[in-house]
Amino acid sequence: MKNRYNILHIAVMALLSALLSGCYGYRQVGLLQQREDLPQYDSAAYQPYRLQVNDEVIYRVITMDETIAKTLSANNSGGGQYANSYRIYSDGTVDIPFLDPIKLEGLTELEAQDTLRKAMREIIPDADVKLAMYNKQFTVLGDANSGTYSIYKERMTIFQALAMTGDLMNSGDRRHVRIIRPHGNDEPEVLEFDIRTNSIIDSKYYYVYPNDLIYVSRDKGSFYKQSSYSGFLGLITSSVSLLITVLNYIPGIVY
Repeated sequence: MKNRYNILHIAVMALLSALLSGCYGYRQVGLLQQREDLPQYDSAAYQPYRLQVNDEVIYRVITMDETIAKTLSANNSGGGQYANSYRIYSDGTVDIPFLDPIKLEGLTELEAQDTLRKAMREIIPDADVKLAMYNKQFTVLGDANSGTYSIYKERMTIFQALAMTGDLMNSGDRRHVRIIRPHGNDEPEVLEFDIRTNSIIDSKYYYVYPNDLIYVSRDKGSFYKQSSYSGFLGLITSSVSLLITVLNYIPGIVY
């Protein structure tokens, strides 16, 4: 009997050791950690988004001439303050009513607004123009709440973007988060980073841009891990019960 309980004790301790390594902890899922063993990213100045091929813009023209205003409204009607959206073609231009094609690719929203205002004032001297990007969105795939979400501010951070999705799942691999960032007709850029380190702040990985695709792969060890202590305790109880049952049927260990 003594031999039986010695073996049982060793087996239970080994099982507990294995199970303890299978519970999610702060080191695995915590954000903004200050640890020397995590990657240290350099700071990078924020760069405003520049319009690309297939982006869409919307605009509104303000003028004191009521006749012209009604004509523009009829040709740009889609309801609401802003109206129809206009896509940037493969040559970088957009077709705006009453104007020649205007190149907007490579411009920021403010630069595009100034460009359109100058072109519009050639036919409407007192015209003022308000322009905005229409399809300002990002997409999330993988071990997060997948979907497409709107960018509601100029400098949206990776943390704000993921908060909109309900945060990453515990099973998500935080060491290898990827952002696939299109660049018009060029090859997309793939950025891979460890989201746990606090050095991500103000790095080139910190801000989310329109058309970004954020991909979170599944942690390879997530199958064995528990996301809550209740699940962890349940796993321990069932595992110990199974172990005792098995030991009772092993010859030489029972009475």
